[in-house]
Amino acid sequence: MAQAPLTVRIQAEPFDVAAELAGIAAGRTDVGAVVSFTGLCRAEGGALAALELEHYPGMAEEEMRRVAAEAAERWPLQGLVAIHRHGKIAPGEPIVLVVTASAHRAAAFEAAEFLMDYLKTRAPFWKKEHRVDGSQGDWVEAKDVDDKAAERWAR
Repeated sequence: MAQAPLTVRIQAEPFDVAAELAGIAAGRTDVGAVVSFTGLCRAEGGALAALELEHYPGMAEEEMRRVAAEAAERWPLQGLVAIHRHGKIAPGEPIVLVVTASAHRAAAFEAAEFLMDYLKTRAPFWKKEHRVDGSQGDWVEAKDVDDKAAERWAR
């Protein structure tokens, strides 16, 4: 079986969800399901002015590529897109996009969940809050519920 096309990007600028969705199955007749998840920056009840995301360039892309390849190994995918932004992101703006394509929905859903669980818990990104009152908030810690969700994928 041929390796599924894997697209992994880390970028400062917003991404075009519609273009990424259209591109993953363009010209393909073997794709029966496309699943996508777009994570947005929340305003946290109006207290958050922006979320600042930092990463280690090079290392973060390589780690995301490794996990994308693992997803393609675990599930029969026809394509995968994982995009994560960095820099200051305002409430309502997109932070992350995961798109998976497969012949069947179960594989597409599971692979997308696997990728998001990884991105929420182990990806080398750090988030700092910038509050509306001008103060800097804390570095955002991973939540226990996210760690618990990721445990199901341990081999």
